[in-house]
Amino acid sequence: MKINVKNGFLLFAGTFLVAFGTYFFLAPNHIAAGGISGIAIIINTIFPSLPIGLLMIGMEIILFTIGIIVIGPVFGGKTILCSFSISAQILLLEKIWPNIKPLSSDVLVQLILGILICGIGMAIVFNLNASTGGTDIIAKIINKYTKISIGKSILVADIIVTIAASIVLGVSEGMYAILGVIMNSTIIDKFIVSLNSYKQVAIISADGKSIRDYIVNELDRSATIYYAKGAYKNDKKEVITTILERKQFLKLKDYIRSLNQKTFITVNDINEVLGEGFNSII
Repeated sequence: MKINVKNGFLLFAGTFLVAFGTYFFLAPNHIAAGGISGIAIIINTIFPSLPIGLLMIGMEIILFTIGIIVIGPVFGGKTILCSFSISAQILLLEKIWPNIKPLSSDVLVQLILGILICGIGMAIVFNLNASTGGTDIIAKIINKYTKISIGKSILVADIIVTIAASIVLGVSEGMYAILGVIMNSTIIDKFIVSLNSYKQVAIISADGKSIRDYIVNELDRSATIYYAKGAYKNDKKEVITTILERKQFLKLKDYIRSLNQKTFITVNDINEVLGEGFNSII
């Protein structure tokens, strides 16, 4: 299994956010907002002597084995890395800051912050074709075979955990857990869309060749050329279309502005691009 430096850093950042949000915001308030961490919080509430991190490691072994068999070794390998990374980081946090207490008396604010931090971390991991382990593996399997979005798949997978939270931790904590699961699924879907958003750009310019060269040579992107006829002057025009990341589009816009040419640009937001140079279609 190959993981380049950038993806390795992103996976670590994603798992750290999940560990941080769980340990400092969710666990102290007994908010079992789904997932293996939620199950671990429930068990830890009943048996306080059992560390949350150790419980998570034990439960993850079975589920990541299922992930390897059903989804594949690459996904399984990354999931093993991420799940044990989260568990190890929580164990480390328990050693550094033992017996952590709620940071404030406002449970709702801590729920929102905890879910926001965890949701962003999970979205980063899912976007790299991995998962944080536990019920997220079940969600990934649901996503693979039903094409339900990963956020909604997590919502389906975590409903049982929230029901258990209502029984074990109380109705109030259970309602917080349900709210947390709904928020988590929404944040994950929205953040993944933002991570994969692109700009579809169409350009009509008298200096088309320079713009084409800039797109290909400087931005390392390709472009498609169309020819159209202007309705006002009945003249032939070259239309350059390309798909760029947001930063690339900003560079292109600055370059076009520097040309001092009359240029017409239309821009559309694209939520997903599959194919050569982008995400694999397979």
